[in-house]
Amino acid sequence: MSIQLIVFLPLLAAIVAGFGNRIIGNVPAKLVTTGALFISCALSWPIFLSFVSGNAVEQVVPVLTWVQSGDLDFSWALRVDTLTAVMLVVVTTVSALVHLYSWGYMDEDPDQPRFFAYLSLFTFAMLMLVTADNLVQMFFGWEGVGLASYLLIGFWFKKPTANAAAIKAFVVNRVGDLGFMLGIFGTFLVFGTVSIPEILEAAPGMAGSTITFAGMRWDTMTILCLLLFIGAMGKSAQLGLHTWLPDAMEGPTPVSALIHAATMVTAGVFMVCRLSPMFETSEVALAVVTIVGACTAIFAATVGLVQNDIKRVIAYSTCSQLGYMFFAAGVGAYGPAMFHLFTHAFFKALLFLGAGSVIHAMHHEQDMRYYGGLRKQIPLTFWAMMAGTLAITGVGILGVFGFAGFYSKDMIIESAFASGTATGQFAFFIGVLAALLTSFYSWRLMFLTFWGTPRWIQSEHIQHSVHKTPEEAGEDQTGGYHPHESPPSMLIPLGLLSIGAVFAGFLYYYPFTGAVEGAAFWGDSIAFNVGLMEAAREVPLWVKLASTVAMLTGLGVAFLMYFRGQDRPARLAATFEPLYKFFFNKWYFDELYDLIFVRPAFWFGWIFWKRGDEGTIDRFGPNGVAGLVATGSGVAKRFQSGFLYTYALVMLLGLAAAATWIIVRGAGA
Repeated sequence: MSIQLIVFLPLLAAIVAGFGNRIIGNVPAKLVTTGALFISCALSWPIFLSFVSGNAVEQVVPVLTWVQSGDLDFSWALRVDTLTAVMLVVVTTVSALVHLYSWGYMDEDPDQPRFFAYLSLFTFAMLMLVTADNLVQMFFGWEGVGLASYLLIGFWFKKPTANAAAIKAFVVNRVGDLGFMLGIFGTFLVFGTVSIPEILEAAPGMAGSTITFAGMRWDTMTILCLLLFIGAMGKSAQLGLHTWLPDAMEGPTPVSALIHAATMVTAGVFMVCRLSPMFETSEVALAVVTIVGACTAIFAATVGLVQNDIKRVIAYSTCSQLGYMFFAAGVGAYGPAMFHLFTHAFFKALLFLGAGSVIHAMHHEQDMRYYGGLRKQIPLTFWAMMAGTLAITGVGILGVFGFAGFYSKDMIIESAFASGTATGQFAFFIGVLAALLTSFYSWRLMFLTFWGTPRWIQSEHIQHSVHKTPEEAGEDQTGGYHPHESPPSMLIPLGLLSIGAVFAGFLYYYPFTGAVEGAAFWGDSIAFNVGLMEAAREVPLWVKLASTVAMLTGLGVAFLMYFRGQDRPARLAATFEPLYKFFFNKWYFDELYDLIFVRPAFWFGWIFWKRGDEGTIDRFGPNGVAGLVATGSGVAKRFQSGFLYTYALVMLLGLAAAATWIIVRGAGA
């Protein structure tokens, strides 16, 4: 019964808040949705801990019969195994805290019931995805999170940028979803079922088989896995289909935390790990996953170096960390991939909600260049973000203690090295370099935000909001505006997430990644590679220390540039201006896509509209015929004068014409 409550309580809450809306008011809507999520969260943790302790068994809870059509026969059922249990605590914990956080952050918004209904709907869709027992049910949740993300990113629909970002996220994800749908269709064609357990059981037997695709013979499992991975690339914003993720920052900050930490972007990683026995049958597919993940990690890290919007820095950090998860899966380290997903949920939600607290304190200013000196103004937010930064950069002492990322990210890097493959070595070196860049841009964010002299007086946005110009501020160096700490509803989630960012890696390192412990923990829920986990622990010491050295290097460079010498970044950007612009403009992906796809699409649309629709179809079709009728009617109505003698004359002329025709025809005969 508990699993049904976990999944369906958010849906019921979304219905109540969404349809009740202003009838029930703000507070009841927030109480219903937040309460439902905390109940789901409270029910999820015992399930997870029972799997950790080894006292749980996998189960499938039927809900209803869904489709029975020929060979296609499946029910709606909720699958509970270790992988599901991990995702349940991730999704419900972060979502519950985001709901609570939103009480303070969205307090002044006039449409709060709709916002909380969307949050709960988003959570329900993700829970449907992670509890799916078949591919169609997974696709239902997959599309559900896509819809909910569209609604939440475009929540402030009066902002043109928010609408554009929502449409962009929806369209880019449709590209990935096309691949996912083709993968599902192909899987059903090959295996004759959409049941995930049946597919995974039969997958090893299909290794080496071929199938006709696009007029050629291909390895069956490679084609299926690559199509499915295209779907993962869209949902999890991998290189090529990543462009929607930074623009998603147009939504409210709680939305960013939910999307980036626990729901939509983790769906792709979850899907690859869920279907890992399929991916294990294709070396090509695994190599592609590894290369795409590694390239995404380094791409996003380079872009994050130069961003000035605090939320965009964290957004590109998400993109980079997802790259780590994918290249871990690509080398066969599914346990470490899920471990990093687990720890990442805590520290990334913490960083986003911490950034929201900073933005709240700075009257919605998001440019870090107008921060500075906030350490003493908002100390609780500072310490929360410090915990998140220590976690994401992987601070720790080998064999003693480390923050969450120290365990999960380092295990990914060590697994890549231990895999012994060429793609694994590539991922290892890219992972270490990305760790250095991650450390740099994370500490850059901290130094710009919390240290140095206050730069608030330079922000026109803040000056306008407090109705003071710098001149009016006089000797008040803050420009008349004093940052303030967030309310308890925002600080409590920060405190709870900080606990996860500090201890999640230390507490669950062995259950997730231990050779013996991990095999017992994961069971059959993923293709857990015991040999790889053993090899990862036996790598040379320099491999174990590589990410720590990279972290310290990034910290040192950020310290020298943004703490000791504040003019150095500008000089460095001027010296390497082409490279700086290349990173700042996100490798020009948006401009390239605009040139290749958007402009031609608009041009073709204009041609079909003006030349096809209006110029041809309307001209000779509906509008043309309608115009002819209108013209004929105009001529005909001139004969309708309303006078009797006019009608008599017309009748007489008609009779005379008829008589003349008969006489002429008779004479001719």
